[in-house]
Amino acid sequence: MQPLVHFVHGKVSGPWGGKITYLADIARKHGCDAESLDFSGMDDPQARANKLVAACINQSRPLILIGSSMGAWVVTAASDQIKPMGLFLLAPAFYATGYPDVTPLCPPDNIEVIHGWRDAVIPYANSVRFGCQFSCTVHLVDDDHRLGATLENTGNYFTLFLQRLLRTKKLI
Repeated sequence: MQPLVHFVHGKVSGPWGGKITYLADIARKHGCDAESLDFSGMDDPQARANKLVAACINQSRPLILIGSSMGAWVVTAASDQIKPMGLFLLAPAFYATGYPDVTPLCPPDNIEVIHGWRDAVIPYANSVRFGCQFSCTVHLVDDDHRLGATLENTGNYFTLFLQRLLRTKKLI
């Protein structure tokens, strides 16, 4: 069964920005479908999580969620209902004002975080705290919140993450 990689963009970006398009191409090269809902104009993170759950709750095929900034919070918050194979989180808005604490419902080995140590929007220390709390992998990179300067590295991390998940589920 062909897995679905579902992307959730950040607060001020759109569903098919450069980062999502780049990672979606990697997902497709590994035999996955890629989807990205439009959350533009939705400022409430919980409303976004509810929309994601509604779109994915009846999904019968394996699901991998990727979120950026607010989108990372959204996929993590929705994971308790959607139960994805894995979470790939980019500069997540964890422990930020207006974002309740979330607990991922995924094995720690199936969660990876990438965060730029020059991020002026969400401190990288928040991702380190999350990684320590939930025993997941955190990659700190020399980049800012958008992670644009290290997109190729992010793609490499995503490739390895995806290959590991697909091998574990015997989908490759």
